Amino acid sequence: MNQHDKMLSPHSSSAPPSQPPVPISITICGDGGCGKSSITLRLVRSQWTSEYDPTIEDSYSITRRIDGVTYHLSLTDTAGQEEYRGMWASSNLGADAFLLVYDITARDSLEALQYFNDLIDMEAETRLDNAARARKAGLSPTGEGGGGGAGSGAKTVAPVKIVAGNKCDLQESREVPAAVGLEWARRRGCGFMETSARLEVNIEETFALIVRRVVESRRLAEMGITDTEAGMNSRGMTKPLSPLPTSDDEKAARGPGNRGPNINGDRVGRGAGGFWKKFRCW
Repeated sequence: MNQHDKMLSPHSSSAPPSQPPVPISITICGDGGCGKSSITLRLVRSQWTSEYDPTIEDSYSITRRIDGVTYHLSLTDTAGQEEYRGMWASSNLGADAFLLVYDITARDSLEALQYFNDLIDMEAETRLDNAARARKAGLSPTGEGGGGGAGSGAKTVAPVKIVAGNKCDLQESREVPAAVGLEWARRRGCGFMETSARLEVNIEETFALIVRRVVESRRLAEMGITDTEAGMNSRGMTKPLSPLPTSDDEKAARGPGNRGPNINGDRVGRGAGGFWKKFRCW
């Protein structure tokens, strides 16, 4: 029984109506073969495959309950191969958040994220301009077109960006140290995680981080707080400064997914000490 249920009288004749799930759209992008589809399928279907089948575009819908609120996540798994990038639809740029995935065993895959990051930053600037016009007109920045929907033309809340260094189980083949991935993300105002779809490392945690940052972005926009006032960078992206809670209760609740690499040697697991024992994400 949650706290709200405890507050209800035992003689209440009916419970309050449940709130509909809060919609959040997420576009997953990155170079071909970095594991975008593996991350998506691990989250959606709790499965993993070692076979590589290039994706043009796939869409999924799932619900998750985070911090006592139910969210409806619309996931778009996009093409990574360079020959398909011209097919990126405007609806992909209309997402509330972007998960930029690279392969820790392929340095080129981290460099390839710059293409997607530039597109997202241009979209963010458009939304911030929309928000400024909405404020001048006396409209709510999170009203119609501000929070959801596929199109990006009237959106007024800048998208959240999270970078995921995938395949962190392949330590013997690592080409991108965790510190390098973290610095790349920090310089571009992105949150940061290292993940493994195969071992289910930081999959649920990464999407929970995305949800929390989207909620915070919407809250600040509703309050009329600008990106500078909120401690964001010039393009409105959240700076990677807020780790997920790491209390013993939350660790137990997150179960087997509560694992991450140790930056001192980049070892996967629950080893003692090290950077990743203190911070689950950035």
